[in-house]
Amino acid sequence: MFDFIFFVGLIGSLTLVLGAAWPEPKTVKHPTQSIKNWLFAVGGLLMLLYAVLGYRTGGPIFFVFLEIFIVISSFLMMLNTDDRIDAVIMTLGGLVFVVWSLYLFEGYSTLLFILGLTIIGFGYASTMGTLRRGLALTLGSIFIALFSYMEASWVFFWLNVFFALFSAYYLFPHIKGRKLGG
Repeated sequence: MFDFIFFVGLIGSLTLVLGAAWPEPKTVKHPTQSIKNWLFAVGGLLMLLYAVLGYRTGGPIFFVFLEIFIVISSFLMMLNTDDRIDAVIMTLGGLVFVVWSLYLFEGYSTLLFILGLTIIGFGYASTMGTLRRGLALTLGSIFIALFSYMEASWVFFWLNVFFALFSAYYLFPHIKGRKLGG
């Protein structure tokens, strides 16, 4: 039998993983000209649909929060808003979701979710090709993968494992060019 919800999650995950794997060109003048950013935006929308459908069939509400946050971040990224404006919007949005998540607190795994949500949001909204963006996407994905594992949400688990791996891969040029401890 065809599982539409799983199919949406699979396509959304593959789109986001492809976005994470896609190299960031140095010549892009605006985020809307980047294939990588479009993959993030479309993948985020598909994953929001997956999270909502999953919630309606008994899944955790936390993934809906995550994907709303990701869609907002993608929107800010595509608008190419200043990082200071992004920080204010993401902080306010993050605070709303953190408070709401704490209100719905289901255990210590919720804290992993909150941390991952906040960090990934800043990564999405940060300037392309920066150390800040790469670190945020890598660390946030690791926290969300741990939360997904604890919730047995395998689409989100594998999505975030691969997303963390590709994001970490793109960190190497940034780390290689810096002195550690200096």
